[in-house]
Amino acid sequence: MNTMKPGRHLIGVAAALLLGGAAQVRAQDRSHFMDGLTDPSKHAIEVKSQGYFFAGGRYFTAADGTGPFMVDQMYVEYQIPKEVRHPYPIVLIHGGGLTGTYVMGTPDNRPGWSTFFLANGYAVYVVDQTGRGKSAYHADIYGPTTRGNATGLQQRFTAVQLYNLWPQAHLHTQWPGSGLMGDLSFDQFYASDVPGMASAVTQQSTMRAAGAALLDRIGPAIVLTHSQSGPYGWLIADARPTLVKALLEVEPSGPPFYDVMQQGAPTWFADGSLSRPWGIAAIPLTYSPAVSDPAQLAFVQEATADKPDVVRCRLQTAPAHQLPTLQGIPIVIIASQASYHASYDHCTSKYLTQAGVENTFVRLESVGITGNGHMMMLEKNNLDIAAFKAQGLRENEERKAKGKTKTRTRKRRDTN
Repeated sequence: MNTMKPGRHLIGVAAALLLGGAAQVRAQDRSHFMDGLTDPSKHAIEVKSQGYFFAGGRYFTAADGTGPFMVDQMYVEYQIPKEVRHPYPIVLIHGGGLTGTYVMGTPDNRPGWSTFFLANGYAVYVVDQTGRGKSAYHADIYGPTTRGNATGLQQRFTAVQLYNLWPQAHLHTQWPGSGLMGDLSFDQFYASDVPGMASAVTQQSTMRAAGAALLDRIGPAIVLTHSQSGPYGWLIADARPTLVKALLEVEPSGPPFYDVMQQGAPTWFADGSLSRPWGIAAIPLTYSPAVSDPAQLAFVQEATADKPDVVRCRLQTAPAHQLPTLQGIPIVIIASQASYHASYDHCTSKYLTQAGVENTFVRLESVGITGNGHMMMLEKNNLDIAAFKAQGLRENEERKAKGKTKTRTRKRRDTN
């Protein structure tokens, strides 16, 4: 069980985490998630403005002397509702192998997360990562590409219960279809798969710069990441800590340091490559005491796992280097019940806590949202999950408003 101290709570159930972690949160009736919220599948949405632009970018001349060309720019598509009801927009950053389309809708033609937040009064910004989708790819700068095959997507995302490569896989029930090639929903999903940069260092470096440029242009925002883009959240917040008003990290790339390879029963897990030498990223973060070489981040693996179906986490040896620029930013990490991330996302939460970064870790099944895999934003209950996050954001706004009212009241009393 995760007994870490939670941080600033964007999620309404987070108070229960103080009693011993997400596992102790009382399950809720899912029908309550939409209370006071607009279901975009049932209501029309009025949009004040929409469009696109590119964030960041620089010119370069190719090795053969041709050019100049532009590189490192990030495509951004936005929609502003007629009635903006929240102080900060939401920036949605997609994960590996895909583009921003998968947060806009589902393979079986239901509303996606960006549509949900738009319907509920948020300005939304959906990006295509640098070198991905509508963001141009330059092989002479970005290097070789990597791409996912259809069998791999079935195993990890859509038909995981058939392959049973990790302990929680058999619980997967929410994919809209069989999850196999030939099923319309799977084929539509796989049709959206695109090549991306093979180098995590290059991808993270360019996304850190482009994400910072985006916030410089639009101002303070809530950043919602998923999977591969999880480290971008840490890095963008590290670069622009005053402009990132909250991080919603949906199954961020992890765990700290080494990848986990899922190999089925009875051993389930094996160590993969050292993909995050800087703890939670492949490139430098601001540590205190300062770290100039990732080799300075000494770490050790836990002797025992928190429970039988999760991995043993790797944490820094004491005294741990701190992550000062991430401190004070509300952070929520969400893991689903049946995803391969269910076995290790708690390790990312533990690592942040040890580094002085308060955060809230929520397992969706602990709040009554069950059966989801890694691609939860495409699954049958995707709007329940979006509503769960929106309720927490609303409660956080109300809490801040009350705090400001109390502060103003105290100031008036002090001047009397």
